[in-house]
Amino acid sequence: MAHRTPIESGAPDNKPFLHPKLLANYGNWKYHDRPRPGVLHHVAHSGDEVWTVRAGTQRQMDVHTVRKLCDIADRWAEGHVRFTIRSNIEFMVSEEAKVAPLVQALQQAGFPVGGTGNSVSSIAHTQGWLHCDIPGTDASGAVKALMDELYHEFIHEEMPNRVRLSTSCCEINCGGQADIAIVMQHTKPPMINHDLVANVCERPAVVARCPVAAIRPALVNGKPSLEVDETKCICCGACYPPCPPMQINHPEHSKFAIWVGGKNSNARGKPTFMKMVAAGLPN
Repeated sequence: MAHRTPIESGAPDNKPFLHPKLLANYGNWKYHDRPRPGVLHHVAHSGDEVWTVRAGTQRQMDVHTVRKLCDIADRWAEGHVRFTIRSNIEFMVSEEAKVAPLVQALQQAGFPVGGTGNSVSSIAHTQGWLHCDIPGTDASGAVKALMDELYHEFIHEEMPNRVRLSTSCCEINCGGQADIAIVMQHTKPPMINHDLVANVCERPAVVARCPVAAIRPALVNGKPSLEVDETKCICCGACYPPCPPMQINHPEHSKFAIWVGGKNSNARGKPTFMKMVAAGLPN
């Protein structure tokens, strides 16, 4: 059979980037434990041991911070790192004697070690003003303020169970999927710039986008535009992405809400909705 060029799509193979001990024992681990908050100890059936040190990092990092973390990895952690789904960084070492110096180096550089076990791990958040085109707030700013207050809970395993938090810049695209979610919610219908609608928006698509059929075509000042039935509007913001002139973001009327619980999967039970515990918090 002739050699076939691989399809260049999907996630790249992670094997070349793994620590040698992880690669040699891939899928063949016997058990793991946690010697202290922020440190994981894995033992393979072969007898190999790997210590993983987890440190808190921000999701959006400048190049200087990345280089600083890489320098720490090269000097103290055998040159291998990985990032968790909650944007923490993990360093792998093959000797227990290397753990304490690595932890000390991270703490001196300003990276708290923790986020394992029954702690409050780093907050997952959405793009915010850096990249997204429709945010009602900057989630990274809320995360910074929250994690400054939750520093103790990050470096200690004192919670009843694992705690996962998230923040979202809007509720229509990202929403909130965590034990506790801080979600930006609009409280007023969109203000429409009728002069721009005809030039910017595909009106049938905007009408179809509304989940409660509150938007309909209209003729305003002789120009084709849109109108909103405010008795139906649920202020979700679904109309704003396909039609920016339907401006729903507002410095006063776009507020934070806190939701708890809920899940997406069918594992150990059916999917459930989240419950709102607080609303109308200033943005």
